Amino acid sequence: MAAVVIDGNAIAEQLRQSIADELQVLRLSEVRPGLATVLIGESFDAQAYEKHVKRLAESLDYRYVCERLPEDIELADVIATLGKLNADPRITGILVLHPLPPHIPEAEMNSAVDPRKDIEAVHPMNAGLLAQGRARFLPSTPASCFYLLDHYADAHGGGHESFYSGRTMVVIGRSNSVGKPAQMLGLQRNATVIACHSRTKPLDAYTSQADILIVAAGVRGIVDGSMVKEGVVAVDVGIHAVKDEETGKTRMVGDLDFESVAARAAAITPVPGGVGPITDVWLVGNALMAAAIAHQVEPRFGLFR
Repeated sequence: MAAVVIDGNAIAEQLRQSIADELQVLRLSEVRPGLATVLIGESFDAQAYEKHVKRLAESLDYRYVCERLPEDIELADVIATLGKLNADPRITGILVLHPLPPHIPEAEMNSAVDPRKDIEAVHPMNAGLLAQGRARFLPSTPASCFYLLDHYADAHGGGHESFYSGRTMVVIGRSNSVGKPAQMLGLQRNATVIACHSRTKPLDAYTSQADILIVAAGVRGIVDGSMVKEGVVAVDVGIHAVKDEETGKTRMVGDLDFESVAARAAAITPVPGGVGPITDVWLVGNALMAAAIAHQVEPRFGLFR
């Protein structure tokens, strides 16, 4: 089977243009999104992502600010920084970058962000609304998985309205930011969802049932072609840097063993160029939605709901 390799870059550009178009309309109501990131410590990955988000936000003429905090900062000072951003009407979306230092508890960070500015939907209130199917915001990575799947379904699967119904969806991953929300979004689309994770044994007993497979375990190559059935639609959320010992060059790979899974799949997402580009754009789209909510303006379409 020759798998369709789903082009996340092209889909992300379409989404970015939709946001730009929506901005033109919202500006008539004097709505301007403002995005703040909070960077604690010197993580290379977090700093690289912050620069990427800044470029994307500024390309859309968002207000943008990054609060850079030292690695050894006290929790109370981080909470105070978040309180300042919560109170700033120019900031409509707040993103706390990961990884966090070990002494900073993630749960307290999640609870400290104003739910109306919590664009990754990690605050307990927003997580609860998502679980009930009444989401204020859809977290960027799982939302991007389904946005990408919707595009594939509309082009190859008979339309996204019926694509998920009754199909078996296996989600590998149980994080609050990706795995759990993806499970709930699958259920809301009438898929039969099987929740797995890196300690599920035997994992292939479940992955082999998947019509749709979303892998967000953070484990390189956790699924290979022997573990999936013919015709699976596979979405890879993982990203890992691998250095070629002979050339010294670094390349990015995912949680799937791409070549062997692609040999059996109907469709698959690449790494890089799959879910990642859409996630970045979805994030700034949520900041747009937050700005509209703050100004009590309804966007023309419910793209981000």
